[in-house]
Amino acid sequence: MKAIWKNQILAESKNTIVVEGNHYFPPGSINENFFEKTETHTTCPWKGEASYYNIIVEGEKNKDAAWYYPEPKEAASKIKDFIAFWKGVKVINE
Repeated sequence: MKAIWKNQILAESKNTIVVEGNHYFPPGSINENFFEKTETHTTCPWKGEASYYNIIVEGEKNKDAAWYYPEPKEAASKIKDFIAFWKGVKVINE
């Protein structure tokens, strides 16, 4: 699987975990050059508190376009620190 935005590969892995239709990429599979941590947090009743990254490609910022769970609840422990995408980031099977 690949996560792509603005023709750049943000993450690539054969070992994503699918939860609620979203592919979560292992932390080591992302290209950190495109990621910027934010102060944004949201809460999922069963997964816990999510943290977010901005995605920045060629100076263009996609605010909070990636999220992860640094301390997930037990039910979601398998996705700890794995990264998922939205806001126009395409996840394709290649």
